[in-house]
Amino acid sequence: MTSKHRAAVLGSPIAHSLSPALHRAAFAALGLDGWRYDRFEVDEAGLPGFVAGLDEAEWAGCSLTMPLKRAVIPLLDEVSGTARTVDAVNTLVFTADGRREGHNTDVPGLVNALRERGITEVPAAAVLGAGATASSALAALARLGAREVTVYVRTPERAREMAALGERLGVAVRTADWERGADALAHPLTVATTPVGATDAFAARLTAGPGALFDVLYHPWPTALAAACADRGATVLGGLDLLVHQAVLQNELFTGHTPGPLAAVRAAGEAALAAG
Repeated sequence: MTSKHRAAVLGSPIAHSLSPALHRAAFAALGLDGWRYDRFEVDEAGLPGFVAGLDEAEWAGCSLTMPLKRAVIPLLDEVSGTARTVDAVNTLVFTADGRREGHNTDVPGLVNALRERGITEVPAAAVLGAGATASSALAALARLGAREVTVYVRTPERAREMAALGERLGVAVRTADWERGADALAHPLTVATTPVGATDAFAARLTAGPGALFDVLYHPWPTALAAACADRGATVLGGLDLLVHQAVLQNELFTGHTPGPLAAVRAAGEAALAAG
């Protein structure tokens, strides 16, 4: 019987995080009454000290959000292939033998969310943005069979980074100027990975029949772009879809219970958003 019974989400800022509600609901659904899940404000400078101070006999792991997804990598004994490919770890697991493992559940979370909505194969797609979430989106699209992805970016440096990732994934990445982002929606699927408000201007410039949209924001929801696509009959997924699916995979890593309680986690996320 494992003595591990603690986990938490780390990041900065962190007060808005829905992760505690999701993971606590998962623990309850699994009957893990003694488990705790908290949130801690931790920045890049404070991360090594925070991790070193944890009692790994009690701690199962941590969820990591910005700006820690790359900062944690030097602290790990092992990094999963997916996390290494996209250079982003969102899940730290303390193993029974004392090792620190880094995983990325954003990539399979994106895939599972799309498959749940019937999107199981994507020959071509677009990505709005080029940060850490965009890298995970590109890896997810590769898993769904995409061979060509157009990435809408603001800087040549970001364009080069995404093209290099595409080479590692076997995906032909074409880059386009950010100002032409409304054109992205002509693709069968577009993944929007940018901050609040960044894509609002594209909403008024959509073509009559946009493809599916996965907008990774969940508050406020719907975004202007998501609402415009939904009004035109497009399939629209939001950040809660990603958050729920990646959290379930994290919870499986923390607890060893598979499959994770997807319905309970989703209900908790919806309730937390409704409560503001």
